[in-house]
Amino acid sequence: MRVKDMVAVVTGSGRGIGEATVKRLSEEGASVVVTDINIENAQKVANEIKAKGKKAIAVKTDVTKIEEVEALMSKAVEEFGKLDILVNNAGFNRDNLIKNMTEKDWDDVVDTDLKGAFLCSKFATPYMVEQKYGKIVNISSRAWHGNPGQANYSAAKAGIIGLTKSLAWEFGRYNINANAIAPGIIATELMRSHPKYEMIKERQLANMPIKRVGDPIDVANTILFLVSDESSFITGELIHVSGGRFG
Repeated sequence: MRVKDMVAVVTGSGRGIGEATVKRLSEEGASVVVTDINIENAQKVANEIKAKGKKAIAVKTDVTKIEEVEALMSKAVEEFGKLDILVNNAGFNRDNLIKNMTEKDWDDVVDTDLKGAFLCSKFATPYMVEQKYGKIVNISSRAWHGNPGQANYSAAKAGIIGLTKSLAWEFGRYNINANAIAPGIIATELMRSHPKYEMIKERQLANMPIKRVGDPIDVANTILFLVSDESSFITGELIHVSGGRFG
């Protein structure tokens, strides 16, 4: 029970890595706020957690909307009395070569993946500062190195790393740790539905020491470590969960 009696908000937790994370944290004793732009998915996950006798609520949130993010953090504290853990996981990609990428393609991805993490951190940290304790984990991607056809996504995920380091410097004095994770290819439902999934998988496996695709639980277990007190002397770091593929 490594996060017993702690309260966690995980964005984009209606499926994929976020879903695996809220379920893993609840197993280890946390009360969780399942939040997603798709409330049906979020409610389904929350119900599954509550069916196991754990504490969970579902909150519909668009992380690009400042008023919705502020309300999310307020709701978490209203329901559970405090806020200890924030996992900024919400995000998506919309790939295209730069010559074909529209301004909307750029704005939608950067707003969700990067601005969303900023807004959530902005409104979660005051509660953490007040209690002199908090854990923030931001989900970047191996794509922060840069990928052709992913200028928007790569830029946002690289920005996540800079945001994480800034959070570490600003809030370390309040006993708040901020770290980032860069997953490689993870077999989420969204990833498996990609029309070129098999081609992408084979290409990446050829450049990985560990010859398997990652599972959402691989990322969730790393998040669990970073939000537990086992990682109390780690902040501002980036951990690749990528089977050894860094570039």
